[in-house]
Amino acid sequence: MKYDFRRIEDKWQEYWAKNQTFKAENNSAKDKFYVLDMFPYPSGAGLHVGHPLGYIASDIYARYKRLKGFNVLHPMGYDSFGLPAEQYAIQTGQHPAITTETNIKRYREQLDQLGFSFDWSREVRTSDPAYYKWTQWIFIQLFNSWYDQEADKAEDVSVLVERLSKEGNENIKAACDDDTPLITASEWNAMGEVEQERFLLKYRLTYLADTEVNWCPALGTVLANDEIVNGVSERGGHPVVRKKMTQWSMRITAYAQRLLDGLQTIDWPQPLKDAQTNWIGRSVGASITFYTEPAEENNTTYPIEVFTTRPDTLFGVSFMTLAPEHPLVEKITTKAQKAEVDRYVEASAKRSERDRMADVKTITGVFTGAYVKHPFSGEKVPIWIGDYVLAGYGTGAVMSVPCGDQRDYDFAKHFNIPIPNIFEGVDISEEAFADKENTVIANSDFLNGLSYKEATATIIKALEEKGIGKGKVNYRLRDAVFSRQRYWGEPFPVYYVNGIPKMIDPKHLPLTLPEVEKYLPTETGEPPLGNATDWAWDTKTNKVVSNELIDHKEVFPLELNTMPGWAGSSQYFNRYMDPLNDEAIFSNEA
Repeated sequence: MKYDFRRIEDKWQEYWAKNQTFKAENNSAKDKFYVLDMFPYPSGAGLHVGHPLGYIASDIYARYKRLKGFNVLHPMGYDSFGLPAEQYAIQTGQHPAITTETNIKRYREQLDQLGFSFDWSREVRTSDPAYYKWTQWIFIQLFNSWYDQEADKAEDVSVLVERLSKEGNENIKAACDDDTPLITASEWNAMGEVEQERFLLKYRLTYLADTEVNWCPALGTVLANDEIVNGVSERGGHPVVRKKMTQWSMRITAYAQRLLDGLQTIDWPQPLKDAQTNWIGRSVGASITFYTEPAEENNTTYPIEVFTTRPDTLFGVSFMTLAPEHPLVEKITTKAQKAEVDRYVEASAKRSERDRMADVKTITGVFTGAYVKHPFSGEKVPIWIGDYVLAGYGTGAVMSVPCGDQRDYDFAKHFNIPIPNIFEGVDISEEAFADKENTVIANSDFLNGLSYKEATATIIKALEEKGIGKGKVNYRLRDAVFSRQRYWGEPFPVYYVNGIPKMIDPKHLPLTLPEVEKYLPTETGEPPLGNATDWAWDTKTNKVVSNELIDHKEVFPLELNTMPGWAGSSQYFNRYMDPLNDEAIFSNEA
């Protein structure tokens, strides 16, 4: 007998849609079970084979759990902000919302044809203002929070302000910028409002900072590492360079230890846990400050901070390496070395961080002509730059100990830099010696004869007594750059008063995207939102008004960047629980 699959599938798909067969109830006596799929970005090409590959597996499981008597939540939506829709808009002049809607219709048609058991009553779209209202709301919560390390959680900024006004910050243990100065309560109270707001940015979980980013001039935007392939943009194949820009960042580093601790409590495959552990990258060591010899140009001495996991090898330092982007490179490079250093810095800017990290065979570098003074021996140590050091990792400076680190060893051999041996009874003629557990220190003054652990404790004590270092825990994880120079993304709920960011009151959200004539950066290099004629915030009416009114005392410019695509896709699993709620991201009951 012939199996008429078209008639049978059409019949049952119609029945499922009409009767909402797969709709999950929030209030049910059944045990709950949540089957979550990674929702797709709706491109013009339609579904690719990877979508149903995952969705079929999870759909089988959702159906199995329903048949076992569970109340199954199995929703679907669309990750509908992103660069492809914007690039198509630039090429055709068609609004990204129109192409996105067209693509979503195609995706829904294909998903229905495959017969998935999704609860479509809970559909979300990240580009829907009713959805990104809550992405903006989350941003405001983060801006108004700081991380209290003693409580090991985020607290409202008002708690921090109260403590600053009473005790200053000497005894406040918090995740904050490395350059946050110690202040007394009287110094805090003597600050003006603008100065206080600038100070609080050093603590907030979302903050403005000058950050090294991947800048693609052709696309006019910052790109994430995974949007770059072999030094060019994944979309379009355009050159990408490293550039310092003022960006919104997210202080994810505050949570580094909690992320590590949490990995011990979840049921994940060990290789996945190991990958996460390595990505977070906890290192125990010391922070040490070296001081440069007086600079040729202005006779100024500059401090250079390094973090090392091997402070016991301090007497083995024979050179220092800075990242090409390090802010001191320009200040300390001598006239004789300037042309060569400039060429190297320019070439390094064209390489992605991922490429630089992965390339362990190519040895390149340039001597700056400058020196630091060894903090104990007083010897002059030459300062080089090398692109194996990254500005965003640690301090962007490395104390290079070639006898104890293979990469430093190879660099020193390549450039004929001395390799002093500080290990007793060890031959380093062929390679570095990195076995710290079997280390006995030699040729190191007061550390001679000590083991790795003994020497580490001794040198940290000596550094702290001299006021030039301390024991420290460091993480490879970095704060996440949270700005994109695009049109088709969530607008930040931010306006600026005297250059200080202010949050729009959540009750006036969503702040929706304005109309623009073109989706390219402005002629002066501002992001596409700089093309909007109505993109200013009136604090009296709490509405978006014409830019021409900005000179009025109650009207202020709005943020021109938009959030990255992962802003909305980080919270969709929560919104599925209560997608039609206009009063909260989800109710406690949901």
